[in-house]
Amino acid sequence: MTTLIWIAAALVLVGVYLSWTAGRLDRLHSRIDAARAALDAQLLRRASVAQELGTAGVLDPAASIVLYQAAHAARQAEEEQREVAESELSQALRAVFTEGPQVEAVREAPGGEESLEELTQAVRRVPMARRFHNDAVRAARAVRRHRVVRWFRLAGHAPFPLAFEMDDEPPVALADRTGH
Repeated sequence: MTTLIWIAAALVLVGVYLSWTAGRLDRLHSRIDAARAALDAQLLRRASVAQELGTAGVLDPAASIVLYQAAHAARQAEEEQREVAESELSQALRAVFTEGPQVEAVREAPGGEESLEELTQAVRRVPMARRFHNDAVRAARAVRRHRVVRWFRLAGHAPFPLAFEMDDEPPVALADRTGH
């Protein structure tokens, strides 16, 4: 009789552990979804501000075209091409805002200071949002690698989480403004 009690207690403990692990994995997947939504919002904001600046007429024509095309491509990119398009927008931002004269041209335009501040904030927030997303992905992957999770299929039908890898280095002229 005591053997049955010990077996039942062990089964209850295993069940509680499996339930706790499945709940943790579910919370991690929810965290990934929320972080991805925040990342998408920040990427969209950055592309929108860049596209506005590209069409505002305050930059030289070549810079306007480069910035507008990269921002438009980033906004219209399919999911499979999103990382590449966002990296190209980062490169375009660095190419356009490498030098101070472009920043000064935007600043001197009507409403330019606000646009520049908005772009600076957007450029600064993208790496943070990407870092939060990738940290959530890393945590979920670590849990999903455990044998118990795989054996008991605790992840259910949730797809394996993928990190969002892109070039998100800010332009030097805008990075200097973060303390501004």
